[in-house]
Amino acid sequence: MTDFAVWAPASAVVGLDVDGVAHQMTRTDDGWWRTTLEVARDARYGYLIDDDPQVLPDPRSARQPDGVHARSALWDETGATWTDDDWAGRSVEGAVIYELHIGTFTPAGTFDSAIEKLDHLVDLGVDFVELMPVNAFSGTHGWGYDGVLWYAVHEPYGGPDGLVRFVDACHGRGLGVLIDAVFNHLGPSGNYLPRFGPYLTEARNPWGNAVNIDGADSDEVRRYIIDCALRWMRVFHADGLRLDAVHALVDTTAIHILEELAAETDVLAAQLRRPLSLIAESDRNDPRTITPREAGGYGITAQWDDDIHHAIHTAVSGERQGYYADFGSIATLATTLREGFFHAGTYSSFRRRRHGRPLPTALIPATRLLAYTCTHDQVGNRALGDRPSQNLTAGQLAVKAALALFSPYTAMLFMGEEWGARTPFQFFTSHEDPQVARATAEGRKAEFAEHGWDADEIPDPQDPATFQRSKLDWNEIHDQGHRRLLDFYQALIRLRGAADLADPWLSHLGVDYDEDNRWITMRRGGLLLVCNLAEAAVTVPVHGELMLAWGSPRFEDGAVQLPGHSLVVLQTA
Repeated sequence: MTDFAVWAPASAVVGLDVDGVAHQMTRTDDGWWRTTLEVARDARYGYLIDDDPQVLPDPRSARQPDGVHARSALWDETGATWTDDDWAGRSVEGAVIYELHIGTFTPAGTFDSAIEKLDHLVDLGVDFVELMPVNAFSGTHGWGYDGVLWYAVHEPYGGPDGLVRFVDACHGRGLGVLIDAVFNHLGPSGNYLPRFGPYLTEARNPWGNAVNIDGADSDEVRRYIIDCALRWMRVFHADGLRLDAVHALVDTTAIHILEELAAETDVLAAQLRRPLSLIAESDRNDPRTITPREAGGYGITAQWDDDIHHAIHTAVSGERQGYYADFGSIATLATTLREGFFHAGTYSSFRRRRHGRPLPTALIPATRLLAYTCTHDQVGNRALGDRPSQNLTAGQLAVKAALALFSPYTAMLFMGEEWGARTPFQFFTSHEDPQVARATAEGRKAEFAEHGWDADEIPDPQDPATFQRSKLDWNEIHDQGHRRLLDFYQALIRLRGAADLADPWLSHLGVDYDEDNRWITMRRGGLLLVCNLAEAAVTVPVHGELMLAWGSPRFEDGAVQLPGHSLVVLQTA
């Protein structure tokens, strides 16, 4: 027998359709409708709301074999085969995370094909794989941020069974798994939640109607979110979540939903006897997100830090458009490395207002902020989806990598970055609704035209070629130039294991620089990173034993001469 339940508080009648046969459901006082039936394992089912003849998929569906507009399918989580009983897990703090998109990580674009590349990640030395969203969304391929059935695993990737195999394979190789979860909005096609209840509000965010987490009847909506989040970690053995754009989760209640989720995640971690981590993407530069709950914060484990990305990228590349306008100087880079946030109650010219709040560096270790030089956003949200490796020299890429990986922050890479992949990562969709498809393509062109890009050059997200272009070319690894960069990334990640680089406190970090000659140094214990961001050679008054280099440094009279776009790591004590 199978229990079916769905929350539809305002409906007069709710029915269960199993393979075309309707069954009555019984309402309880809490707005839930329930029934118990004996059904076939391969049955397709959905719900009938009031007098509407359309069969709607289950809001908590585990599988959507025929897409998000079709009936749901049962999936028995107790039948999953796991071999990771010995997996003890670890916290993300201080780790190296590798962000990837299942659909473009390999030519086949499935969980099973991704498993075949895991040994590459082990050799690279990363600690965690972070999956871009794998929840069910409309169409066959997309970034995943237009999810509409948050509990279901995208079927073209391999569905829930494929995800089980992938996580189990990661754990078997000593890799943790993080899953990107999007709770701030729903996609434009296949979102039937409003037919069931007040999941959305009239308020808007950049992606559409906001999720109802603090209005009337929001308790069940909050439960829907939290249950989904915990499910990824309990049922699929994920080691944590990346929470998309938490600044769009508008919550005026006394206990913010992030605090509530963090508390319940800690309870689950105690039950599972292994660490579980939550990483927030936040545009607010608000330390309260990662401040412990006992100190008045939300207790989220860590958060992405775009200021570090912007400071590194602009100083190395020279780009200053859009939200890069306040960045670019070596002084700005030094400030950001020392303090975590550059905008900390300071004026943001892009926002045309003050932004952020100072990080209490005596309370919050640097490992609660993520440093990176590439993400799906920072590549994919460029008009052409071009990577830094398509525009910068190999030396500039090495300098960027060293500034992120030598720092005391938790580090993150984006797939292919480690060998300087030349394939773009463009914005792609496969919306089945022609109107949504057309609006998406037109909106993309209009958005970038406002920023000075030629609209005719912007790839059509709906063109299958846009998706195909974005797949990694693994043959590049065999090229000598790409291999050299990959070897350098491996060496940098190994270096993070040094005792001197274990200290997470920014007050112990030493940063020096010369704006005119465009060099910067970062000291951590007895190790010193020296980077030349200029094209011309520079002489930096430092000395020590050579540990790692990009370029051919020359040592003379207590100084090191670095060629353009190069670096050294020195043991000074």
